[in-house]
Amino acid sequence: MKFKIVSRGDKRSNKIKNMMRQYLESFGLEYHKEEPDLAISVGGDGTFLEAFHRYNHRLKETAFIGIHTGHLGFYTDWTQEEVDKLLTEIARTPFQTVEYPLMEVIIRDELGKKEDRHLALNEAMIKTADGSSVVLDVELKGEHFETFRGDGICISTPSGSTAYNKALGGAIIHPSLEAIQITENASINNRVFRTIGSPLVLPKHHTCFLKPMVDNSFLIQIDHFTKNYHEVKSIQCRVANEKIRFARFRQFPFWHRVRDSFVTEVD
Repeated sequence: MKFKIVSRGDKRSNKIKNMMRQYLESFGLEYHKEEPDLAISVGGDGTFLEAFHRYNHRLKETAFIGIHTGHLGFYTDWTQEEVDKLLTEIARTPFQTVEYPLMEVIIRDELGKKEDRHLALNEAMIKTADGSSVVLDVELKGEHFETFRGDGICISTPSGSTAYNKALGGAIIHPSLEAIQITENASINNRVFRTIGSPLVLPKHHTCFLKPMVDNSFLIQIDHFTKNYHEVKSIQCRVANEKIRFARFRQFPFWHRVRDSFVTEVD
């Protein structure tokens, strides 16, 4: 089996990375930067997202697993104290996988010459670059639903529903449901402007189009990557055909993950 380890880059994470590589290579596993069967992140959720985006072009071949070396991460199932146990499992046990849905984000320009396609594990966040109000027509299934005015719009995956979406008051969605969620960030609601004011959950066969009404320049964040876009014609979001595969060497139910991340007190 081929593997790759992505480290956060701090001293502790790099030490674990080097130790893991030495151990796994001693068992005959191959360290391969380009085509790993298993991508191991050592750090936090940001490191896991980095690993995902590095290998999201080969999701059918690469599975992912995370080790956290700081605060508890939502995607990092293993602690640094459990590394020895995990290494034994990787070296000796064929891993099972569980699949989570992803979101496809397509950004098109006014001239029709450029189309950027992204896969999001967590969310897409749309804001204006100068901090002014975002004004977007929201279309669902090809029909106008509302005109949004406010600080921004967050569109999240089920696994990403515990991230920015949760901070905005969105619902936590189990990743067995193939859906995306649209959550408003400080929408303007008065006698003139009106939005639904509640998160919207769209199933796989529903597509969301966001179309600029005033400014067509936006600051768009896909997971932990942020980019300025100009002359935007539309932003299309829907459940992607691709899925991420998590390597599982033990059971770690989603609701246990949610409880441990947000409810259980840290000693």
